[in-house]
Amino acid sequence: MKLHELRDNPGAAKTKKRVARGPGSGKGKTAGRGIKGQKSRSGVAIKGFEGGQMPLHRRLPKRGFTNKMFTKNFAVVNLGAIQRFIDDDKIDAKSVIDEAVLVNSGLVRRKRDGVRVLAKGELTSKGLKIDVTGASKAAIAAVEASGGTLSVKAAAEASAE
Repeated sequence: MKLHELRDNPGAAKTKKRVARGPGSGKGKTAGRGIKGQKSRSGVAIKGFEGGQMPLHRRLPKRGFTNKMFTKNFAVVNLGAIQRFIDDDKIDAKSVIDEAVLVNSGLVRRKRDGVRVLAKGELTSKGLKIDVTGASKAAIAAVEASGGTLSVKAAAEASAE
């Protein structure tokens, strides 16, 4: 093989379609935009416009209400993740597992308005003592089934910290 025989793979280098460059290009004159009208002009972006008809996003009713002033933003931890950190010796199963322990181990990045434990994953450690701001009923049941306790702080206590 010589230098002048080098070629790109077929279909690897596709030439750009040059619009509005004469009738021979196949996209000459109006450049594939049709004749006249708003969409043939430059600088037009019609997203929800339906030609004078009331747009769909304005026809549909607004439903519900979210009170953002009082919403709580919890850091979520699954039981399976806690078990994995216990297995990796990042969390001591014999001591009380509270929010500070979860943050220091790296399982939770930020405490936010508290830590909430969910029941996803399997818990094999026995006799865990977990103390967090919130927990699902299934998570409480799973910890108690393994012989441990999962205590949930009152909202006033959690906000005082």
